[in-house]
Amino acid sequence: MSAPDDERGLDQASDLQLVGRLWPFVRPDAWTLGLALLLTPAIAALNLAQPLLLKEAIDGHLVPEVLDGLDQVALLYLAAVLGAYITEAAYSLALSWGGERTILRLRKALYSHALTLAQRFFDRQPAGKLLTRVTNDVEALGESIASGVVSIVLDLLLILGIGGTMLWLNWQLSLLLLLLAPPLLGSIEWMRLQLKRLFVVVREAQADLNAFLAERVDGAQVIQLQGAQPWAEAEFARRSRTFTEANKSANIYDAAMFAVVDGASRIFVAVVLWGGTGLAADALAAVGIEGAAPPLSVGLLVAFMDYLDRLFRPLRELSGKITILQRAATSLQRLFWLLDVNDKVEPGTVAAPRLRGALVLEGVRFRYRPDQPEVLKGVDLRVEPGQSVAVVGATGSGKTTLMRLLDRSYDGYTGSVRVDGHELRALDPAGLRRQLVAVRQDIQLFAQPLSFNVDLGNSEISVTAREAAAAAANATGFVERLGWGHVLRERGADLSVGEGQLLTFARALAHDPVLVILDEATASVDSLTEGLVQEAIGRILEGRTVLIVAHRLSTVQRADRIAVMADGQVVEFGAHAELLALGGRYAALVAAGQVALGEGSPAQAQVQAGAPDVG
Repeated sequence: MSAPDDERGLDQASDLQLVGRLWPFVRPDAWTLGLALLLTPAIAALNLAQPLLLKEAIDGHLVPEVLDGLDQVALLYLAAVLGAYITEAAYSLALSWGGERTILRLRKALYSHALTLAQRFFDRQPAGKLLTRVTNDVEALGESIASGVVSIVLDLLLILGIGGTMLWLNWQLSLLLLLLAPPLLGSIEWMRLQLKRLFVVVREAQADLNAFLAERVDGAQVIQLQGAQPWAEAEFARRSRTFTEANKSANIYDAAMFAVVDGASRIFVAVVLWGGTGLAADALAAVGIEGAAPPLSVGLLVAFMDYLDRLFRPLRELSGKITILQRAATSLQRLFWLLDVNDKVEPGTVAAPRLRGALVLEGVRFRYRPDQPEVLKGVDLRVEPGQSVAVVGATGSGKTTLMRLLDRSYDGYTGSVRVDGHELRALDPAGLRRQLVAVRQDIQLFAQPLSFNVDLGNSEISVTAREAAAAAANATGFVERLGWGHVLRERGADLSVGEGQLLTFARALAHDPVLVILDEATASVDSLTEGLVQEAIGRILEGRTVLIVAHRLSTVQRADRIAVMADGQVVEFGAHAELLALGGRYAALVAAGQVALGEGSPAQAQVQAGAPDVG
């Protein structure tokens, strides 16, 4: 299944559907959320009891000056306050524990899933966007779990409990307040919908900004050398404005929602004071609701004021939590979009045995996307076990694409690629890759110790094997100078290009592969280091099947055979001398300088050694 080019796959999913999809990640720690949920009635009851006890203290003891029993009411009030603090602390810890572990599982799932995706997915998705998914979006979701769904249940219990208690104390005044509620709730719901729409825009703008920033920071040197800073700064400013404007609009609605709730609380307090004059019953009678209002005592007035404060506290928080949930819903859409991407190489049903390294390609055709032209147009090639084959050709002839198919970075070819008689796509990719190593021109080193950059955390590679691999790759000199524990800077910036390449050769040798792909592996190596690299390549060739895409004759001549590619096909195959004598495509490449010939070559006068590219 091909990965979509955008993230619209879940835009139509309801919030309830998204929460349902989150449940498998929540389930292992559902008991913590269950505990928090069980504590919500106790928290609500303890909060409801406090104003009632306050009313009893005022109306039953302070106003009539009956001090007998006041100490008991005071102790009950203190117990309710302490009980509320304790239960709320346990509630918060349970939510935090469950939320953090849920987020940990989700982040692991996202990272593990991303590592299984085919290279074509990463070709189309900027790294900055993917980084936003695993960081910002996951954090937004974590915030919603810690102060979202379960806490909204508590808020609703408090709102309903407070409303019911106020109706019981004075239904006329409470009903008058209730008539003012619809405009408030309608305003909140309208702003909630606006926030949901805006947070989609905010997340997209943030992901786009992160992707742009990551790419330009990575290419900062090119931008400086080409004098492109003004364009880069202007473009960054434009994308920043888009993100800022979207965020500003969201903040305006968020602030407006809080202001509406806060302003309504002041209005409700004024209504309570006005209702205390006995006009509440008259106001209800004007709309056809009859009933005498009981006198509003000092204790009842204080209780109503306390209840209103407690009522609008969750209402204020509810508006903020709605904002958090809208952010979370947007983040969930993005996260599940990534988890739903199934752009993987075919899993294969055959466990890869220990291979000998025989390769047979027949009629292999491949295009990167259905709407794009074919890159490989019927490749036929046979490589014997232990044989090395150099693949040469002009730029765009399909050399690198062929290598990417063989190491299963890409899938979806037609025709047949067989390894020791097994169809390539039928083999388990993990088992195949344990016996195959690809070394490319773009050196991939990690900000980890030198030892990790050789064994990649494989515990089966002993210290002795690692050191032997470094020696075989001629990397011992700088490794001993720095030490195996030396932590490389990002992308191996503290190594020269040649040292980095030798380290990747050591990595290849340490994993003792059967199949080796060298794709322009010597293209960026300086002439002083080339001798060391060529020695390392010689050791890699020993007893292994090797495919080499190279631009230096010193590398090409080491191969047993040379395959010449043109227009997505292998058009010539043979030894160096045979192909020159043939006078065909390979001889033309040599004559044109696209194969760099070495000392003593017949074309020495035409082509400078080591300079041009094969393709």
